[in-house]
Amino acid sequence: MAESKMPSHDAFVVSGDGRKATWTRIGAAWPNDDGKGFNIVIAPGLAVSGKIVLREPKPQGDQEGD
Repeated sequence: MAESKMPSHDAFVVSGDGRKATWTRIGAAWPNDDGKGFNIVIAPGLAVSGKIVLREPKPQGDQEGD
């Protein structure tokens, strides 16, 4: 499975809107081999509900939620 490579996207749960939104990283995503979807891996033990957003990773040190 593609999970052995670096993920193409980070997965976040986003609560709220605009500049007041809270972004919580919950996992990562890898494209399917056929390029028609993603495999998303959520951190163990998390109960997730709400809007999930996939974003390309930013260089280390940058903050998400611009």
